[in-house]
Amino acid sequence: MQINKAVYIISSPDFEKCPLPDKPEYAFIGRSNVGKSSVINMLCNNDKLAKTSSSPGKTQLINHFEITSVKEDSRNNLISKWFLVDLPGYGFAKVSQTSRRRWEQMIENYLRKRENLTMVFVLIDSRHAPQKIDLEFLEQLKKWQIPFCLIFTKSDKENQRTVSKNVKDFLGAMKKTWQFLPQHFVTSAIKKLGREKILNHIEEVNEQLSKP
Repeated sequence: MQINKAVYIISSPDFEKCPLPDKPEYAFIGRSNVGKSSVINMLCNNDKLAKTSSSPGKTQLINHFEITSVKEDSRNNLISKWFLVDLPGYGFAKVSQTSRRRWEQMIENYLRKRENLTMVFVLIDSRHAPQKIDLEFLEQLKKWQIPFCLIFTKSDKENQRTVSKNVKDFLGAMKKTWQFLPQHFVTSAIKKLGREKILNHIEEVNEQLSKP
C-alpha cells in the first residue's frame, strides 16, 4: 500500500460530531507521550500531519484524517479511502480530574458507538516494562469486544535486547488473561521501522471489508 494523500478533516468533542461513518476507520490511542503523533506522521509520510508535542495530553479531541491509498497489482491501481483517527491519550497528562473524566467518557463513547470503527491500534512504549494502565485498557477493549492490534513505539530509543525483552514481557503478561494474542508491530518513527507492515495490515483488512 502507498498513501497518496492524507488530509485533516475535523476535530470533534464527541463521537456524534464525527464525520459520516461511510469509510473504514482506524483509530490510534495510547498512554500520554507514547509517540502516537510521530507514528501517525510516519505512516502518512507527513511530519506535519498530526501535531507532536513534548507535553503529554496535547491531543484533547477526536481528530479525523481522510486517507487515500493505492494498492499496485499486475493489472491496475486499486484506490481506497479510509479514515485515520488520532484519539486523546490515557494516563498521566497534567490535566484536571474533570477534564480527565470528560476525555475518558468521550473515548469510551467513541470506541463503543462509532459504527464504522474497524480497528484500534494501541500504542505501547517499548522502552518500558509492562505497565498496568496499558494492560487494563486492553481488558476494557476485550470487555467491549473491540478488535485491536498493538504497536510498540520508540524502538530506536533503547537497545534492541531491552526492546525485545519488554515486548516479550508485555505479551507474556497478556497471556495470563488472554487466550489469543493480537497482532503486534515494533516501530521506530525515525527509522520508519514497521511502517510497511502496518500499512499492509490495513490494506488486508480493507480488502476483507470490500468483499461481498
